[in-house]
Amino acid sequence: MASNRKKKTVLLQGNEAIVEGALAAGCRFFAGYPITPASEINELMSAKLPGLGGTFIQMEDEIASLGAVIGASLAGVKSLTATSGPGFSLMQENLGYACIAEVPCVIVNVMRGGPSTGLPTSPAQGDVLQARWGTHGDHPIVVMAVSSVSDCFSVTVNAFNISEKYRVPVIILSDEVVAHTRETITLSTPETVEVVDRITPNVPPEWYLPYEDNSRGVPPMAAMGDGYRHHVTGLIHDAHGYPTQRPKEVEAFTRRQFRKITNGFYEIQQVKKFHMDDAEIAVIAYGAVSRSAHRAVVRAREQGIKAGLLQLITLFPFPKTAVVSALRQCNTVMIPEMNMGQISREIKRVNQEKTKIIKHNRIDGQFITPDEIYDKLLRE
Repeated sequence: MASNRKKKTVLLQGNEAIVEGALAAGCRFFAGYPITPASEINELMSAKLPGLGGTFIQMEDEIASLGAVIGASLAGVKSLTATSGPGFSLMQENLGYACIAEVPCVIVNVMRGGPSTGLPTSPAQGDVLQARWGTHGDHPIVVMAVSSVSDCFSVTVNAFNISEKYRVPVIILSDEVVAHTRETITLSTPETVEVVDRITPNVPPEWYLPYEDNSRGVPPMAAMGDGYRHHVTGLIHDAHGYPTQRPKEVEAFTRRQFRKITNGFYEIQQVKKFHMDDAEIAVIAYGAVSRSAHRAVVRAREQGIKAGLLQLITLFPFPKTAVVSALRQCNTVMIPEMNMGQISREIKRVNQEKTKIIKHNRIDGQFITPDEIYDKLLRE
């Protein structure tokens, strides 16, 4: 009975659940600019943050929004921004800055049809590769996708935890369908939510190296104003934070950036499996499309077809182990996406033409339905 009193059942839309997840994870700063279909995140943050001692700022544009988020995080506050495709494009320069300065923060991109103004009120999944490669340079990034209102809460909490633990920006990809779907979900109360905070220095200020290497590859992070010296730059830097062009230091810096993410693959790379134990044909999907895929798989099972679903929550670093396992197990793999085939490129890369792959793409601003996926499963 005690555990039941620690939870509450609520009716939320996806955008609202993202806010609840962010607040439960300890987010206390939000800077953003309204944009369809993400504006509810801004609106609800503006209403809730002040009562929690947090800060909401509506910025003049998305470039400034992420800049403010970076500054707040450097000052020790867990920070969030939310946008859609056009705004996400504007954020790319500051996203690169967050990557090189190792600033933890979370960026929500509620995808819509594009490019440019595109289809503001229609669902799409066209920003997947932009999330991975939108900012220039050879850098690791963490990209996660939500498929349900429940996911919006839990994945947002997890995104903050990963961001804090590994000192990286984390991108959450939602879409118009997930953002505006309303579902009844059970929320854990704050005291039952696992929250991870960044590691802070345990040495005196005079010994502190803001980018010191260690076994984890993640330097402790002091908040600006706490008496520790800082030098934050968009240039590649040494352990003190000062710019360097020494080849050994440049290489060591880049390798550490990748190593810290590689070391965390076991908890960063997340998938869900449905009916995969004996599956002979698998659907690999993410975001709202995985909901359609799940329904299609259930219907196919009712017809005696051994279908299964591998839902990708983490898109990057690409969950190669789980995907390869599905490819080796099944005769055929189907990949439905609301784009021309962005995750399918990654799957084909690791498949190396060993398993039959079927794509199903919609690029007309319409949602991929369970019937579309089911019909293809029947034909296979």
